[in-house]
Amino acid sequence: MKIDFANLQHQHALYQDEIETALTQVMRNCNFIMGEEVTELENALKTFTGAKHAISCSSGTDALQLALMAINIAPGDEVITTPFTFIATAEMIAHLGAIPVFVDIDEATYNIDPTKIEARITPKTKAIIPVSLYGQPSDLNEIQNIADRHNLKVIVDGAQSFGSTYKGKSDSNLGDISCTSFFPAKPLGCYGDGGALFTNDDSLAEKIKSLRLHGQTERYHHQYVGIGGRLDTIQAAVLLVKLRHYPKDLALRQAVAEKYTQSLSKSNCLLPKVMDDRTSAWAQYSIRVQNRETMQEHLKQQGVPTAIHYPMPLHLQECFKYLSYSKGDFPISEKIAKEIMSLPMNPYVTDEEIGYISAVLTGTSR
Repeated sequence: MKIDFANLQHQHALYQDEIETALTQVMRNCNFIMGEEVTELENALKTFTGAKHAISCSSGTDALQLALMAINIAPGDEVITTPFTFIATAEMIAHLGAIPVFVDIDEATYNIDPTKIEARITPKTKAIIPVSLYGQPSDLNEIQNIADRHNLKVIVDGAQSFGSTYKGKSDSNLGDISCTSFFPAKPLGCYGDGGALFTNDDSLAEKIKSLRLHGQTERYHHQYVGIGGRLDTIQAAVLLVKLRHYPKDLALRQAVAEKYTQSLSKSNCLLPKVMDDRTSAWAQYSIRVQNRETMQEHLKQQGVPTAIHYPMPLHLQECFKYLSYSKGDFPISEKIAKEIMSLPMNPYVTDEEIGYISAVLTGTSR
């Protein structure tokens, strides 16, 4: 059996006629930058999330940079985040000359451990960036309470979690600003790079809109030093189509995850845990295994693709050597990084494929 990890071709085939019609309209209008589809998408994203403002942008990475710029993060400021995530989270802090301050993760959810945050707060701390890893939000109430006590901003890195909920509320509608990514392999993906920011703060929303257009307040009048961070109209058109189908795709992802969990319940793998007060968008279905390299090779030989998200925590990356962290500083992150392995996850993984993957993992396949 040959299994596709993300199955993007199948999804395109399902929505091909709608997407190609939408793209043709954009090409005929030739309004490739900030065309009407961008505004339509932002309105649809507001409706979907319940956030007062949705601002599209050029990528999830740029969303993080725009959020940090909007809250005036400057050189020497400290921003608390997790070392167990994709590098963009800490990279954007460093790009602005600020200092990423890492806090270890909770071993059950793989998200930042709120009980360890306050010990890392200093007079230089300006913000906290929790990451909704693999699609599940962090303990956002606890984090917000800490931020409120210390007058800090909260930026939710929801690059992997669009459509998830925390205590019944979209994680795009929490924190001072929430960011997401529309990278093609994300739960809601476009056909290139794309992202969005969400906020209920009018002044932050206006500043973000200006920052993504080189700090313009009106044409050729620049209040801020910004970036070229607009979402292409073509990508907005793709996302408008896919967003219409997204509730169904989210439900299918949830069903796939439940079937994995049932099928692997008697295996030696440690399965993902979603807390009772939240839902996951299931960007990944990540299990923990011993002898990971051997297991990956075994699965590969049987036609099962896997991925590691992520093999090295950020505090051990060469680019952050200047922060003077050492091996052993964040033991849970380091432990998980050695054991984590993601299985094929998309809305279209079949029951047959799940059964086959389970059999290969448990050694019962022929």
